[in-house]
Amino acid sequence: MRTPRQTLDEAQALLDAGKPFHAHEVFEDAWKSGPESEQALWRGLAQLAVGLTHAARGNRKGGARLLRRGTLGLGDPPYGIDGPGLTSWAEELADRVERLEALVDAAREAPVLRPRPGTESRTAD
Repeated sequence: MRTPRQTLDEAQALLDAGKPFHAHEVFEDAWKSGPESEQALWRGLAQLAVGLTHAARGNRKGGARLLRRGTLGLGDPPYGIDGPGLTSWAEELADRVERLEALVDAAREAPVLRPRPGTESRTAD
């Protein structure tokens, strides 16, 4: 079992590599094996990752729905997770996905789970 930090680090690396479905599996593992008090958080992050997966595969309706649903579990997240940034990213991407005809580039659209020291959040783009 991974620690929350390991979960976030591994998932971020997968998201950055354009592998949101694999990141979803990392989050799902934390959701199913972690404490009950954190299940909504990890489920929400898993839904964001699988929403990005659907959007990248051309399922605009499902992608947008999962991106929006994923924000509901974030609340005030622990572990330095950028809840407001992720919510903004998911809502903006869901809106664009619903309007776009082209596929989404998963690596280019990857969210930043936690602000990186000395860098601006990509969620503001």
